[in-house]
Amino acid sequence: MFGRKPAVSEEQVLNALRVVQEPDLHRDLVTLNMIKNVKIEGAKVSFGIELTTPACPFKNKMQEDARRAVAALPGVQDVVVDMQSSTTTDQRIRGQLNIPVKNTIAVASGKGGVGKSTVTVNLAVALAMDGAKVGLLDADVYGPNDHIMMGAPKQPLMADAETKKIQPVIAHGIKLMSMGFLVEPDQALVWRGPMLHGVIRQFLNDVDWGDLDYLMIDLPPGTGDVQLTLAQSVPLTGAVMVTTPQDVALADVRKGITAFEKLEVPILGVIENMSYFICPKCGERTEIFSYGGGRRAAKEWELPFLGEIPLNPDIRFGGDSGTPITIAKPESPVALAFRDVARQVAARVSVQNFSRKSPMTIATGDIQVVKR
Repeated sequence: MFGRKPAVSEEQVLNALRVVQEPDLHRDLVTLNMIKNVKIEGAKVSFGIELTTPACPFKNKMQEDARRAVAALPGVQDVVVDMQSSTTTDQRIRGQLNIPVKNTIAVASGKGGVGKSTVTVNLAVALAMDGAKVGLLDADVYGPNDHIMMGAPKQPLMADAETKKIQPVIAHGIKLMSMGFLVEPDQALVWRGPMLHGVIRQFLNDVDWGDLDYLMIDLPPGTGDVQLTLAQSVPLTGAVMVTTPQDVALADVRKGITAFEKLEVPILGVIENMSYFICPKCGERTEIFSYGGGRRAAKEWELPFLGEIPLNPDIRFGGDSGTPITIAKPESPVALAFRDVARQVAARVSVQNFSRKSPMTIATGDIQVVKR
């Protein structure tokens, strides 16, 4: 038996898919080589779309657009689209460090008290929930909190007998390293810059991070030794700035952005935390710290606005209990807000890596990302 005659050719399928765009990269899926394994069996067409991140915010849209484009071909009766992912890699990292980490994302703030660590922890969890392999480095050496927020078990750090590398602690499926594992809770560190420099480099090079899609790095507030050490020690794929809406926080964020620009670290975008409060009893919305400052600032500074996170007691409870709200209440509006922001961060990482490969300027909404 020779089987059924194909209704269309592979060339026709690919031509149909040229109308489907990757929304962040603004190029069609065929040109970006994202179409994989086209199979045609009679009137049935199947193929894969290889995303640049498992946390792609436009996954469902691209899948449906591709399905409709091919289904419109004469003779096609059934279309199967398999969504896959292969996270883009910042090639500079493996070129300079012997660690199999694809992307390094610094989460920073100009001042303390804006919820930067809470945001970092929930972004890391959200990326992992979408299928990414994630590590979390708490670089706030003087005030480490991430191990508490992640509910990480208190245990002695062990080194692998063969590689001699320190084994990170696993919490909620995320590889975690923090100074909190090395000092007692009430022990204060009184260190000068060179000692900070040494421990940050050890956390990067001497920890067995394994093959990670994203290493999230929770920075201390401000623009001090840790930020400088990181920029000198590892190529940072990009930095995310966390702020609250009021003017005093935004003024300090501007200083942080300027510092990263001097260090030639791309800014992936701005997140507005504690954006508003919804009363759980009456449903009334209150903008405790003003509202919209992060969005206005991002527009003024020509940066992507990655999203807003509301103020909610469950976020605090999740951090104190060691179960982030993205895990404790995954379908809550706050958890969904964190997941949306995490996908925006992942999308900007893909754009940043693509811009490094491409000699052309890539439009991303109202901004232009240019190869450095």
